[in-house]
Amino acid sequence: MELNLGGIVGKSPVLDEVYRILGKVAPTDSTVLVTGESGTGKELLVRALHCNSRRQGRPFVPVNCGAIPRELLESELFGHEKGAFTSAIRSRPGRFELADGGTIFLDEIGEMDLSLQVKILRVLQEKEFERVGGTKTMKADVRIVAATNRDLEEEVRTGRFREDLFYRLNVIPLHLPPLRERGEDILLLADHFLNRFCKQKQRKKLGLPARSRDLFLRYPWPGNVRELENFMERLSILCEHDEILPEDLPQKILDAAGLAAPEAPVAACAPANGFVWPTIGHLREKSLGLKEFLDQVEERLLLEALEEAGGVKNQAAEILCIKRTTLIEKLKKRNLAAD
Repeated sequence: MELNLGGIVGKSPVLDEVYRILGKVAPTDSTVLVTGESGTGKELLVRALHCNSRRQGRPFVPVNCGAIPRELLESELFGHEKGAFTSAIRSRPGRFELADGGTIFLDEIGEMDLSLQVKILRVLQEKEFERVGGTKTMKADVRIVAATNRDLEEEVRTGRFREDLFYRLNVIPLHLPPLRERGEDILLLADHFLNRFCKQKQRKKLGLPARSRDLFLRYPWPGNVRELENFMERLSILCEHDEILPEDLPQKILDAAGLAAPEAPVAACAPANGFVWPTIGHLREKSLGLKEFLDQVEERLLLEALEEAGGVKNQAAEILCIKRTTLIEKLKKRNLAAD
C-alpha cells in the first residue's frame, strides 16, 4: 500500500528507513515515540502516521506539553469539572476526550512534570482517567504518540523522567534524522519552499545555481527543516536578482564552506564602525515613503532574527530585545509564518 506522506518532502536513504518503519507501524495501535532534533518535522511525521492508520477518519489532537503552563496542562489533557478551581466556571472536556477514537500527539513530552507523568502512565496502561475535580472514571479510546528532542534515557538516569513511562512510550521508537544527514533532500526542500513562497508573493520563481546549491549542502542547518524554510522565505522577499547568488547568503553559510564574504563597496559617508545611516536619497532611489521604508527595514530584521534563531520565536524575540508576543504580532501583520 502506498503511504500518504502529507507534506513530507525527501527521498534520502535515511528517510526511506523512516518510511519503512512508518508503513509497518501505522496500521497498528502501538504506541510510538518519535525522537529528533528541534525543527526536523516531527509533527508532520506523526500526522502521516495518523493518516495511514485505521483511525484516519477520527480526530488528530496535538498537544505541545512544553508550551502549556504546568499548572494548566492536567486540565488541558483531562478536562475539568465546574468549580475544580477558581476560573472553572463550567465543565470542560480535555484533549483525551476530544481525541476519542483518534490519535493524541503529546509533543515535547520530556517537558512534562513527574506528577503528571503518573497520570499519562495510567491512561496508557488502563485506558482511563478522571477530569480535574471529578470523581467519574472516563475511558480513553485513543492512540498515543509522543515526541521529544531530549534524550529520554538520560532524563530517566537523572530522575527527571519516569522509567516505567519511558518504556510504555518507547514501544516503537521512530527517529527522524537531522537535515544535515539527509544529503540531497536539502536541495529538494529548498526548491519546494522557494516555489511555495515565490508563488505566495506573486514573484517569478528564483533560480538556485550550482555554486549556491553547493553552499546549501555544505552548511549544517542546526535549525533543521524549520531553519531552511524560514531562510527560503527570507530569500523570496529580499533577493533582488532572478537567482540566489552566494553574495545573497549570510556569512555563517559562507563560513561553513570556508569562504570569505563578498566585498561590498564602502559608502563615502560611512562612519568608522561601518554603519551607514539611511538618507532621503535612499528613499528617493527606492521610490519609497518613510513608512514603507521603515516597514521594509523591520521586515528584514524580523526575518534575519528568525533565521539566526533557527525559527525559534523565543530566541528571535531575545535577539531583537522584544517580547515574544510582540514578535508574533509583527509576523502575523506581515503573514510571515507566525504559527
